[in-house]
This record gives sequence, structure tokens and C-alpha cells, in this order.
Amino acid sequence: MKKIEHIGIAVKSIENANKIYSSLFGHSPYKTEEVKSEGVKTSFFMTGDSKIELLEATNPDSPIAKFIEKKGEGVHHIAFAVDDIESEIIRLKKEGFIVLNETPKKGADNKLVAFLHPKSTQGVLVELCQEIK
Repeated sequence: MKKIEHIGIAVKSIENANKIYSSLFGHSPYKTEEVKSEGVKTSFFMTGDSKIELLEATNPDSPIAKFIEKKGEGVHHIAFAVDDIESEIIRLKKEGFIVLNETPKKGADNKLVAFLHPKSTQGVLVELCQEIK
């Protein structure tokens, strides 16, 4: 793993959260997009070499809606940049981690993504991200 790629924060309203984080960082998000397959609207802020991803559910059955219902707004996941997501998935499975997506899927911000179950990572949802070339 190369670096922390971003920290994902679940929010009830991306519009309200964008205002708060724009004030915090002194600039607007560089990108907003919807990932229909995940039932989520996202916006991204640059913070030095890393990013903050805000996530708002677009339907009540989405993972973000369920997370907010159970835990409230807040940190949802930590994402790590990887060069080869498929080999990382294989390596991490061999190490005993529970991989939620054995086949990477298209995520936000031009990335292939896969997640590790929090049960195998001390309660933290971990996302692997590889830039789509």
C-alpha cells in the first residue's frame, strides 16, 4: 500500500457537509459525482496529498444509509492507494483478512475499489483504491 488515498465520511446532506468542509479547508470540493451502483453521492476535497470523501446515501437501502442509521454521521472508511488491486486482494486474503469484494469494482473518482471487512481490521472499514488507467 502506497499511502492513505482518502478518508470517507458519511453525511446526511452532502450540500450541508460541503458548506462545512469548504469553510474548514478554505476551498470547494474539486469533484462531485454519483455512484448509482452503490446508491451514493460523493464529493471530494484535497487536503495536502490526501483527500476527504463525503458520502450521502441516494436510497434508503444503500450501505451509507444503513451506516448512518446504525452509527450516525462520521468516519465511514479509510482508503489506501495500491498499484495492483488484484494482487493486493490475493495477498490480503492469504494474510487472513476478510475481503468483501474479491473482484474489484468501479468506484468514485476514477478508481477500482475493494473493501476489507471491519471484523478483520480492528473495526475499521478499509478500502483499497487503484487508479483506472
